[in-house]
Amino acid sequence: MVDLLGGLAYSELSAFERLTEDAAQAPSLEDKVALASMAAAEFGHFERLRDRLVSLEADPFAAMEPFHRPVDAFHEHTAPADWLESLIKAYVGDGLAADFYREIAAYLDADTRDLILTTLDDTGQSSFVVERVRKAIEANPKIAGRLALWARRLMGEALSQAQRVAAERDALSALLVGGVDRPGMDLAAIARMLARLSETHTERMSRLGLQA
Repeated sequence: MVDLLGGLAYSELSAFERLTEDAAQAPSLEDKVALASMAAAEFGHFERLRDRLVSLEADPFAAMEPFHRPVDAFHEHTAPADWLESLIKAYVGDGLAADFYREIAAYLDADTRDLILTTLDDTGQSSFVVERVRKAIEANPKIAGRLALWARRLMGEALSQAQRVAAERDALSALLVGGVDRPGMDLAAIARMLARLSETHTERMSRLGLQA
């Protein structure tokens, strides 16, 4: 649980930093304010996760430390080339991570599950990104192919880093498969979870007006 909360906390902190940077590059004042508001919400999520770790008598910074490298590597490998790519990265990348954490939350105690589900509440990002991207595609349909390829690259990189974390963090793997004291996921359940993640990604792409 400490590993899970630490990974999610660092992801939220990273999202705050990225949205703050994106806000500085926003093309309009309205966009700047919208992204700044989302960044503030992400930092609020981080603070709640940090406080939960403290309540578990865990050092929140030590809990986040193992996730610096994979999360930072994901962002290094997926540096957006422009404003639209930044928006899609926030929507697709963060959405995939949120879907995964929601799946795992089902195997946690009620208090931690509620905290994680609250943390993953939509900050208004989805409707904002969908509106901006669809409007851009309507104005210039030729960019749809490039943006679809970008979204597929984001998903591939996210899955790659997730597999790396699962391989390196035995505690997270144990959380998924369970043990004698609690249920977990068998191979069939894990396959169904991955199928649901793929379906949700396809739905997200459709809302953007892009092909998965």
